[in-house]
Amino acid sequence: MTAEFAVAVHAMELLHHKGAVLSSETIAQNVCTHPVRVRRVLAKLERAGLVTGKNGQQGGYCLAHTAAEITLLDIFNAVCTTLFKTVWRSGDIDMDCMIASGMAGVMDDVYEAVDQSGRETLRGITLADIDHRLFQNGGQLTDCHKKEQ
Repeated sequence: MTAEFAVAVHAMELLHHKGAVLSSETIAQNVCTHPVRVRRVLAKLERAGLVTGKNGQQGGYCLAHTAAEITLLDIFNAVCTTLFKTVWRSGDIDMDCMIASGMAGVMDDVYEAVDQSGRETLRGITLADIDHRLFQNGGQLTDCHKKEQ
């Protein structure tokens, strides 16, 4: 999992909650990152059909579906390739020791199971669920959450 996923979910939640077309600069300010980083993530989300980009002076991005229709797995698949991955493998397949020669393969299976489990978890959480978690206590909304007029 990469930081792009966190940027993507944050941006999607902001787009949902504002209910308006937002520029990458506006989104970046709320995410607390650089607009170029946001544009790169939004480009991936747009290619995946999750957001729609609009050009021009009044341009920006908006959701392409309702929050209830978008799962975290949809967002993840748009910006990431693997949920859980290791870059180093222990042992050596050519060694005579069963542990040294077999551990990497066993751990690859464990990592794959963790990856699949994580994907199932992401499949069960919608953008609407994220919105509910953020605002379930009925807290006071600030200007950043008011709908655009």
